[in-house]
Amino acid sequence: MSQATKRKHVVKELLGEHIVPSDQQQIVRVLRTPGNNLHEVETAEGQRFLVSMPSKYRKNIWIKRGDFLIVDPIEEGEKVKAEISFVLCKDHVRSLQKEGLWPEAFSEVAEKHNNQNRQAQPELPAEPQSSGEESSSEGDADLFVNTNRRQCHESEEESEEEETP
Repeated sequence: MSQATKRKHVVKELLGEHIVPSDQQQIVRVLRTPGNNLHEVETAEGQRFLVSMPSKYRKNIWIKRGDFLIVDPIEEGEKVKAEISFVLCKDHVRSLQKEGLWPEAFSEVAEKHNNQNRQAQPELPAEPQSSGEESSSEGDADLFVNTNRRQCHESEEESEEEETP
């Protein structure tokens, strides 16, 4: 199977399925990623340990701090105590909350995470801006500044001198 086909099936599996954790599985929150496909997680009870990412997810799915996972315990592990079996997206979290399967300790964290995402999205202005020089000069202050390029500031006096012959 090619890498693209594998990626397509893995992503389809994660986005399409609705999964319910079994009795042995746990829902955990990612705290940090120390590297080497390991992630430090925290359970709803506050227990911290490392989990490993299975090879089918490597280089296909990216996990960041604050994400929620369903993990399977590993019996022989001292430091690494579980393996990731499923990565939960926002839709999965909402459906688990509706079914009452979501841990109470993570309810506050999930709501804060969703609220921060909503606030981070820019909203469209309520009233249209009037055309003219004043609105364009005010709009220039809001533009993104690329720090990788040298800044050249042009004053109004220099631009007026260039226009006159």
